[in-house]
Amino acid sequence: MAIAQIPAGYYDNAIGDTGITMQISLHNIIKGHTSVSYSSLHIHYQTTDKKPNGKVWDMYSDVPGGTPPYEFTFITDKCGNYSSEGDCYNREHSFPQSWFNKNSPMKTDLFHVYPTDGKVNGMRSSYPYGEVSNPTWTSLNGSKLGPNTTPGYSGTVFEPIDAYKGDFARTYFYMATRYYSEDAGWQNNAMVNGSQLKPWALNMLYQWHLQDTVSQKEIDRNNAVFAIQHNRNPFIDHQEWVDTIWFYSASGPSAIENKVK
Repeated sequence: MAIAQIPAGYYDNAIGDTGITMQISLHNIIKGHTSVSYSSLHIHYQTTDKKPNGKVWDMYSDVPGGTPPYEFTFITDKCGNYSSEGDCYNREHSFPQSWFNKNSPMKTDLFHVYPTDGKVNGMRSSYPYGEVSNPTWTSLNGSKLGPNTTPGYSGTVFEPIDAYKGDFARTYFYMATRYYSEDAGWQNNAMVNGSQLKPWALNMLYQWHLQDTVSQKEIDRNNAVFAIQHNRNPFIDHQEWVDTIWFYSASGPSAIENKVK
C-alpha cells in the first residue's frame, strides 16, 4: 500500500468523526482552496500529470503495463482541432462542467480536471460514468460508451478502463466533500443531485474504489495539486474514509481496511 505525505495535523479536526459529520469536517478542511486560471491548467499538468517518460498521463488512452496507442507531448500536442484519437489532448472535466453551470472554482479544480485525448473527451461528453457490456463505441485503450448495466440506471454512460476506475471514484468522493453545501443550482441528473451521488452511482463507485486502490500515481498527483491549490483529496490520503462516511459500521473493520492490510 502506497503512503501519501500528509502535512502534520492536516486532518486533526476530522479524526474520530463518522458519517456526514466527518464529511462536513473534511469539507471545512479542504474548502477555500487556491483557485487557478483555466489557461494555467496546461502549465500545471506538467507537474500533476506527467508520466515517468515525460509524456502526458492521459487516463483515457494509457495502457498500464502495456504500450499505449499514442502519447502526447506537453503544450506541443494540446488541442486545437481534432477529428481522431491521438490528434491532441485537452482539459477533461471528469465531473462535467454543465453539472455545475461552468462556475468557479469548480471549473479549474485540478482534482477533477484531467488532461485527456480530445476525441475521447468529446465522445464521453457529459455522460455519467458507468459500466458497459454492449458498447456503441470503444476507444483505442478500451474505454467504452454505451448503455449502463449497473442496477439503478440504464442510460448511456462512459466506462474507463479498470486500472483507473478507482482514480475516478475518489475524484467523485472528493467533489461530494469539497463542494458539500456549496452546490446550489447544480444539476439533479442521473448520477448526482448537486455534488452528492445518487445511490446507484455511490454503490458502483464504491466497488471501483475497492477494486482499484490508491496508486503511486494518485499519491504523487495529490501532493502536486496540494502544492498548487493548497488542499488535498482526503480519499487518496485515507481511502478507508469512504467507508467511514458512506458505509460506516460500528461492528468491525471496513471493506477497504480489510483489503489494504
